[in-house]
Amino acid sequence: MVMAVVTQSQTVSSIVQPNITQAKLTQTKPGTSQAVDANVVETELPKIDLTTSALHELKQRMEARVSKDKDDYEAYLLKGMASYQLGDTQLAFNEISQLSERAPQFHLAHLLRADILATRTNVMSDIGMLGLSADQEAINKQVNALRNEARMRIQANLNPISEDKVPLQLLNLSPTIDTALLVDKMNHRLYVFKRENSNSPARLVKDFYISTGQNTGNKVTEGDLKTPEGVYFITSWIPDGELPEKYGVGAFPTDYPNVLDRKLGKTGDGIWLHGTDRIYYSRPPLDSEGCVVLANPDLKKIQQLITPGKTPIVIADKIKWVSVTEWHKMRAEVLKSIERWRLDWESLNVQKYLSHYGEEFWSGRHNQRSWAQHKKRISKQKTFQKVTLSDLSLYYYPQLNEAEGHSGNMVLARFTQKYRSNNYNGEISKRIYLAKKSGTWKILYEGR
Repeated sequence: MVMAVVTQSQTVSSIVQPNITQAKLTQTKPGTSQAVDANVVETELPKIDLTTSALHELKQRMEARVSKDKDDYEAYLLKGMASYQLGDTQLAFNEISQLSERAPQFHLAHLLRADILATRTNVMSDIGMLGLSADQEAINKQVNALRNEARMRIQANLNPISEDKVPLQLLNLSPTIDTALLVDKMNHRLYVFKRENSNSPARLVKDFYISTGQNTGNKVTEGDLKTPEGVYFITSWIPDGELPEKYGVGAFPTDYPNVLDRKLGKTGDGIWLHGTDRIYYSRPPLDSEGCVVLANPDLKKIQQLITPGKTPIVIADKIKWVSVTEWHKMRAEVLKSIERWRLDWESLNVQKYLSHYGEEFWSGRHNQRSWAQHKKRISKQKTFQKVTLSDLSLYYYPQLNEAEGHSGNMVLARFTQKYRSNNYNGEISKRIYLAKKSGTWKILYEGR
């Protein structure tokens, strides 16, 4: 049962997650009654000790969330679980019962309510063990999926992100970007950040439980049921009435595969941020075909914060949280490299300008060699060049491994470029990928 996720003693409570490999995380596909097996998860689940004082802190944080948002159903759920562990069984039962009425599709809340009732009569040792169904195996699989969802929700809220930590992935947001989305696949969490000002890290305003691809790891090929990792952008909004029911109240398509994905030979498309079939409140942690899936009420909460064509969604296996000092250091380092590139471009010293491009550089049909030839030829016709960059955003790229081609530090820069010379004037939106090689940032890609 879900309450078995949290065990209690007189002084210490623990979220017990056995040091075993999960056999097959199984869930029910939205829109069907057929239980399906997801891939084997090879990661051992850690044991997290939770003292009574920590339980009180968790409950207080959930109460604070509820006071700000009366529809924060996750906070109600965890508040009820904390109340139960602190010995207030009646309060927990009342709160979970009210939650079940307000969110009738929230299967996890119903399961928790049944757990509390079962502990009163001591009639069973676990959910699904009553022997009332001929299809006990299928029920156990579905209950296991709910247990995993409970674990993910609890883990994410036991230790809230420290106020002195910020995501390295959001190094700089231009004034035209109000909101950025970060996905932490390992912890099944989506974080919503708001831009503060030009010199400060973005501010965390909300986070939500999410479901990701049935198979773990970075997406490589079409149909591999994995959620990609990288920097993407919301391209459009598809409303409820134009979608099959499994997408819930709507969907935000992304631009996967991006230019780097295509360079690395990755295939597939249709990676969206979307809602859930209405017969469910949420889906198990590993349940989508590669999309990022929110509960419908959660998607509605952030719908107005997303601007298609502008809002970034950074998907990482795990978000890299750093101190504000480290954030400023990395940001300054990248900004300095871009500014040197701009100044060397203006200087008409073509060799200095070309020194900013790495050996693996590509742009359209160009590689580093043909790009150098192209730029040398153009430079002979120039008497002056003026380059201005504005609306600059910087995104520290999720870690790639050697097999994916470009391991190590990498940053995506997006900006508006105004170029003026003796024989040409123009303005374009541009992106460059920078990779750090031997302590120096080099341009890996340049294009629109």
